[in-house]
Amino acid sequence: MTAVHHRTAEVDGLTVFYREAGPADAPVLLLLHGYPTSSHMFRHLIPALAGPYRVIAPDHIGFGRSSTPGADDFPYTFDALAEVTRGFLAALGVDRYAIYVQDYGAPIGWRLALADPRAVTGVVSQNGNAYEDGFVPEFWEPVWAYGADPGPANEARLRPALEREAVRWQYTHGVPDPSLIAPDTWEHDLALLARPGVDRAQLALFADYASNVALYPAVHAWLRASGVPVLAVWGRNDEIFGPAGAEAFRRDAPDAEILLVDGGHFLLESHLGTVAEAITRFRPRVVAHRARQQ
Repeated sequence: MTAVHHRTAEVDGLTVFYREAGPADAPVLLLLHGYPTSSHMFRHLIPALAGPYRVIAPDHIGFGRSSTPGADDFPYTFDALAEVTRGFLAALGVDRYAIYVQDYGAPIGWRLALADPRAVTGVVSQNGNAYEDGFVPEFWEPVWAYGADPGPANEARLRPALEREAVRWQYTHGVPDPSLIAPDTWEHDLALLARPGVDRAQLALFADYASNVALYPAVHAWLRASGVPVLAVWGRNDEIFGPAGAEAFRRDAPDAEILLVDGGHFLLESHLGTVAEAITRFRPRVVAHRARQQ
């Protein structure tokens, strides 16, 4: 059985916790998690992919076991999270890598690609938007409202997103057989969300989300110019990022592979094998693109 290492790296006085497995000389696959979870969401995927890939999965600042400074001590923006991730990769000596992005991981991954376009050798997006097409309006309306006016009334509309029912819903909605989803998943996330000050950090990121949409034209230009291979493997029943977000990749990456799966937002909890097999099949395209960039 593949050994998974649990390590930390120091970046500008912050501790970044990460999970790692696979040969040191294998192509790197960087796993970037979403809200409200951590590298915990990849606990089963990492050993499934290690070998063909060197798999590295950090916890973002404010999430998981990484540092969680207060909102007065750290700017909780997607720019800041991406900058820490860049420092983390530099600390590990990683300068070429494919990315697996999900939810919040997507805007962090896009910023890495825009900062160093040659660094990213492949994109796996699992319910990670790069197009406005994928936003489900009913879910996102209160987020946009809070970003435009982060006052008490709009904050009150968003605070339920930090609570049990909303977190559980993220795992179970769109899953034909919810009994496949271990309750440990949302209980793990809820325990971390309940830590002092985490609510303010998460609200700051909600407020900043519109900054990600502003980057999309630059991301599309990068996809076209780089020819980077793209695999969009998507829970087609996701009521946060709908399947149109997956199909849209073909506009700027005509050879993108689109795989719509009968699942929801956290697809790894119900369809781990399907996702792992797709990423393994995708590897030759990553390796070929990396070789062309030499």
